[in-house]
Amino acid sequence: QVQLVESGGGLVQPGGSLRLSCEASGTIFSILVMGWYRQVPGNQRELVAFVNPGGGTDYADSVKGRFTISRDNAKNTVYLQMNSLKPEDTAVYYCNAKSVRTLREDWGQGTQVTVSS
Repeated sequence: QVQLVESGGGLVQPGGSLRLSCEASGTIFSILVMGWYRQVPGNQRELVAFVNPGGGTDYADSVKGRFTISRDNAKNTVYLQMNSLKPEDTAVYYCNAKSVRTLREDWGQGTQVTVSS
């Protein structure tokens, strides 16, 4: 089982920046597709961004040009750099790991991001 530990959430003013981190353990990090999702109460969890083992990335249209996902295989960690934050980015952000070998998915516990003045 993959354990995922997120950090970096918090309160930030509109236009500000935050960086989320997610450290994985319990498996071979380099075979994981790593993603960030977010969820607002009453809404479905939505994909924000993902990075595959080869480093390829994709983003939700709503965050393109503002968020950057990256991974450090030596540290078993994936990052989400969030710039130009907007109130509508407020949500609980979840780290997701999917093995390309087994297709098993695991989730982190979530970290709250609040964008407000």
